[in-house]
Amino acid sequence: MGHQKTSDKKTYRSAAWFGKADKDGFIHRSWMRNQGYPEDVFDGRPVIGICNTFSELTPCNAHFRTIAEFVKRGVWEAGGLPVEFPVTSLGESNMRPTAMLFRNLVAMDVEESIRANPVDGVVLLCGCDKTTPSLIMGTASCDIPALVVSGGPMLNGKYRGQDIGSGTDVWRFSEDVKAGRMSLQEFSEAEACMSRSAGHCMVMGTASTMASMVEALGLGLPQNAAIPAVDSRRNALAHIAGRRIVDLVRDNVTISQILTRAAFENAIRVNGAIGGSTNAVIHLIAIARRLGVPLSLEDWDAFGRDVPTLVDLKPSGRYLMEDLYYAGGLQGVMRILGEHDLLNRDALTVNGRTQWENVKDAPIWNTEVIRPFDNPVVAHGGIAVLSGNLAPNGAVLKPSAASPGLMQHRGRAVVFETIEHYKARIVDPALDIDATCILVLKNCGPKGYPGMAEVGNMGLPPKLLQAGVQDMVRISDARMSGTAYGTVVLHVSPEAAVGGPLALVQDGDMIELDVPGRRLHLDVSDEELARRRAAWQAAPVPESGWAKLYVEHVQQADQGADLDFLVGKRGVEVTRESH
Repeated sequence: MGHQKTSDKKTYRSAAWFGKADKDGFIHRSWMRNQGYPEDVFDGRPVIGICNTFSELTPCNAHFRTIAEFVKRGVWEAGGLPVEFPVTSLGESNMRPTAMLFRNLVAMDVEESIRANPVDGVVLLCGCDKTTPSLIMGTASCDIPALVVSGGPMLNGKYRGQDIGSGTDVWRFSEDVKAGRMSLQEFSEAEACMSRSAGHCMVMGTASTMASMVEALGLGLPQNAAIPAVDSRRNALAHIAGRRIVDLVRDNVTISQILTRAAFENAIRVNGAIGGSTNAVIHLIAIARRLGVPLSLEDWDAFGRDVPTLVDLKPSGRYLMEDLYYAGGLQGVMRILGEHDLLNRDALTVNGRTQWENVKDAPIWNTEVIRPFDNPVVAHGGIAVLSGNLAPNGAVLKPSAASPGLMQHRGRAVVFETIEHYKARIVDPALDIDATCILVLKNCGPKGYPGMAEVGNMGLPPKLLQAGVQDMVRISDARMSGTAYGTVVLHVSPEAAVGGPLALVQDGDMIELDVPGRRLHLDVSDEELARRRAAWQAAPVPESGWAKLYVEHVQQADQGADLDFLVGKRGVEVTRESH
């Protein structure tokens, strides 16, 4: 091991703190040395920040103290100085009203932590859904060398001899209880069987999707997405990542050199191939806008529409993330895409090689989990982007999780003004609804909730569940969990809370959904809509705190739901010293 005093000839950003032979340098070095550092660690070597979203309130990330230690090993080996720092952790399972309300707050936390401190590069420890985009967004605005290490999925859940997946089977069991097919005792038993190891959701929910996006973007090492959290190879990957970030700093390979337009196109196609979460749409657009890379809803449709869903994972299929790793992981999936001209082969990745160099020889060990190109789960996967008079700025639907028989549908609207209205009304036995109706939920978008909660996959009326109905068309300005399924139209933009057409829908209106035609139409005349608009009133803005700042500045879903004043790169220059 040993320090790199003679080999590190360049001057790093951290030298402005630790490299001065004056009062300021004394202060910075002396206070750091109370942790037991020897004098020579401040000899000009790169300082690597380890941005940790560990929290016992974020169960997906509760093992990150261990992962951080393995990253540190690699940094020390490569001649860097590792310094771990915390940022706010966003736990999807516990936070109210929704973790998405705080994604942009954490991005600010990350950005300002990097800018204010003596770090030359960062390793981002991400796991639960919003921790990945928030850390990448904040780092992108700083544009320094960065590498992501995801926490990894849980082991497969096991219930009565069957594999069960987090989220996906919760929704299924919950509907079964409502329909009388499952007892509360059985429901309780399944609870202990689902989450049986450290890690994030092991279905292709948003956490697994964003870990896959990290690898597809080239921002994580090969196999970052699928190695189970408790597999020793996850720790080995973290160790190697610690070594590699030092090289990225020495070579000055910044995050903007990795996250190019070509990288985002790769991510969109990979998302289609894995049956990834609709949440990736919002997060990747937000990340791209931090970097000034053009990326739109139309790009999601253009680059993902002809991509077959190859990964047979819940909620779109049968298997779970542990199975994907044993089958060959994301590398096998990307190899197939590359063989069919659906991959930008020359896109650079953080290990210094191109995507094609990383995946061209990847083996596939199970063709049930990773399907051949000519035998996909769904022939046209990706994310369907809809437009029309009900969604002038777009809406999205995940074809691989939807019912084929509902992809072209005309039905009568049953409208819920808020999520509370939905919860009170959906259980009413007298509710005028049948299987052909369309559930419409308002005021759950970025401003309306606020925070755009994952409530778009509305549960069906108990009386229809008991009659055997398993899916209905649902439309909202909300998001849904990546673990969820059904014919669900999401992210309707503009949202109801800003007076979008969704705000004007009333019970009994006829709505047409045409996924192949990418159309979402409200069959109400312009004159009638104008009359309704004149009577519409906006909800009051929160009076104080983060919610007020958020509602006043959050952008619409089609723009990534970032805050308007956070879009763009600001770099890491600090114009004033602290002493």
